[in-house]
Amino acid sequence: MTALTDDTLPMTPRAMRDEMIMFGIMAVLLAVVPFTGIYPFFVMQGLCFALVACAFNLLIGYGGLLSFGHAMFLGTAGYCAAHALKVWNLPPELGIVVGTAAACVLGIITGYVSIRRQGIYFSMITLALSQLLYFIYLQAPFTHGEDGIQGIPQGRLFGIFDLSRPTTLYYMVLIGFLAAFLLIYRTINSPFGEVLKSIRENEQRAISLGYKTDHYKWLAFVLSGTLAGFAGALKVFVAQNASLTDVHWSMSGEIVLMTLVGGLGTVFGPVVGAFVIVAMQQYLASFGQWVTVIQGVIFVACVLLFRRGIVGEVAHFFKRSL
Repeated sequence: MTALTDDTLPMTPRAMRDEMIMFGIMAVLLAVVPFTGIYPFFVMQGLCFALVACAFNLLIGYGGLLSFGHAMFLGTAGYCAAHALKVWNLPPELGIVVGTAAACVLGIITGYVSIRRQGIYFSMITLALSQLLYFIYLQAPFTHGEDGIQGIPQGRLFGIFDLSRPTTLYYMVLIGFLAAFLLIYRTINSPFGEVLKSIRENEQRAISLGYKTDHYKWLAFVLSGTLAGFAGALKVFVAQNASLTDVHWSMSGEIVLMTLVGGLGTVFGPVVGAFVIVAMQQYLASFGQWVTVIQGVIFVACVLLFRRGIVGEVAHFFKRSL
């Protein structure tokens, strides 16, 4: 494959080694959480949102596509997985498959509609599609409107692992997150990922070299939506409910905020950003609606002072890609 810019050159072995070391440290730190006394629900919620942010980062950070509708994948997978678990009485593994598959189908359809537009037009179409689904789910009988789907059974994974036990559920979510994270990492550092970066840098030049850019962008959109749906299916087991909150446009805004705060176009930035935002919501809940104001102030501060995000600034300081 022909490299288009310096930014699209494959990573050096040293950089990949450093990133794998960072991944190992992250995996170990997350693995010992149940033994530290940290509230596991908070970490599991953070892992689910971190996965959504990583999926979104794959689209915008490496493909240059700003979607304002990623909440539709998170919420759709949640609703479908919850319905499959509670009404169809499917086992947990099949419930996750149903939710993820629903997000994949949604990504195929919405991607086909939106990917032909560029810039703000693409963003507005994704926002419009997300809001359309929000009002559909508000009226659809199987979602139970504003009440949502409550009391979702957690069941036994593969008939063996009891997910009603917090530790077992935590490691299930952790394994799912790490597997999806590695898939995203492999995608970024594959020939497919290099073409995405080329399209982000100069789409017209990529077209002149013979790449069908719309196909690459569509595949990136579908993969990003599918992984966001996988996170939504996992989140159902953590929260034991599926509600309109996960489909609302404000959730799409939070996903964008997580990615920008952590570091757009960095591997670990969305993870850091997600935990920062989730921690704010968890520990500043006593402030009520002021949490949104505080998040806005932090967002403005990051844009003005830390334009690369937390991880991006650290990476720039050490002159190394994290």
